[in-house]
Amino acid sequence: MNHVFLLALGAVAVLAPVQAHAAETCQGTPGNGNAKLVLEATTLHSAAGEVAFAIYPDDKSRFLAKGAKVGRARVSAASPRACLWMKPGHYAIAQYHDENGDHKFNRTLFVPKEGFGFSNDAPTSIGLPSFDAVRTALPASGTVVRMKMRYRQ
Repeated sequence: MNHVFLLALGAVAVLAPVQAHAAETCQGTPGNGNAKLVLEATTLHSAAGEVAFAIYPDDKSRFLAKGAKVGRARVSAASPRACLWMKPGHYAIAQYHDENGDHKFNRTLFVPKEGFGFSNDAPTSIGLPSFDAVRTALPASGTVVRMKMRYRQ
């Protein structure tokens, strides 16, 4: 993702208590003060391809910057839920629906070709959401972040 791909964005994120799912495998290591972060993409318009989640540190200069992710997960769009063990704190989360599975966020000059979303229902009308709008907490008890996938086609 980079800073020129959008003119208008919108996403819905809902924080909820962490609940166990059958056979859920989490990336990272439990314990050592790590908290369980579960990410769910909702309202996908197809089950084709994958959903990519990117977690950025609590630093607005690194939000959506190349190589700045502190966590990443790719899951089937048929079951768009990822689980990671991370240090409690604040993060910014972005997602996209990689329908063609090319591991790229496809777009035209101004409009995304694939679905996208951000944590916290980050309000935007033109361009990307601000870091402060996307910043979300991961408490020591863990959390689930549900993000609505948006499409601009």
